[in-house]
Amino acid sequence: MGELDGKRLLMFVENMYEDLELWYPKIRLSEAGAEVIVAGPDTGNIYLGKNGYPCKPDARIADMRAEDFDGLVLAGGFAPDKLRRDAKVLDLTRQIHNAGKLIAHICHAGWIPISAGIMKGYKCTSTPGIKDDLINAGAQWVDEPLVIDRNMVSSRRPDDLPQFCQGIIEVITKQRQGQ
Repeated sequence: MGELDGKRLLMFVENMYEDLELWYPKIRLSEAGAEVIVAGPDTGNIYLGKNGYPCKPDARIADMRAEDFDGLVLAGGFAPDKLRRDAKVLDLTRQIHNAGKLIAHICHAGWIPISAGIMKGYKCTSTPGIKDDLINAGAQWVDEPLVIDRNMVSSRRPDDLPQFCQGIIEVITKQRQGQ
């Protein structure tokens, strides 16, 4: 039995996503038993990562419902800057957060929770490139490979992916145990 058996996690994809930050968590969390749904603007498109790796989404963002998921895992790259302009992405992010479910972001993915207005009062990390954005959104920024604050998990860059995924598993496991 995997640590995440029966759990459903949502990820978003758009062109210029950070290849490793999408695929590593998708594979690692699936390996732990979670069903990971990757949603994009259109299921008919293939989205290319910064390094050219393709991703065909499982579903359309417009069709997703927050109540169908146990958490949201956000990959970085430059895709978050485009995704945060989608009102449905921001609405899903807020709904999942407001339900106390996992919000995990790595590198530039913090742009999405910033635009969703949910960062105030959270301790987090990210790539130094969006440090000021997070601080201006009311977060306390630290330079650490993994930060867990309540339902939020954050990491800085692809090198931190092992800790990032372990943090996601830890938060979902605690939520399952009612802690």
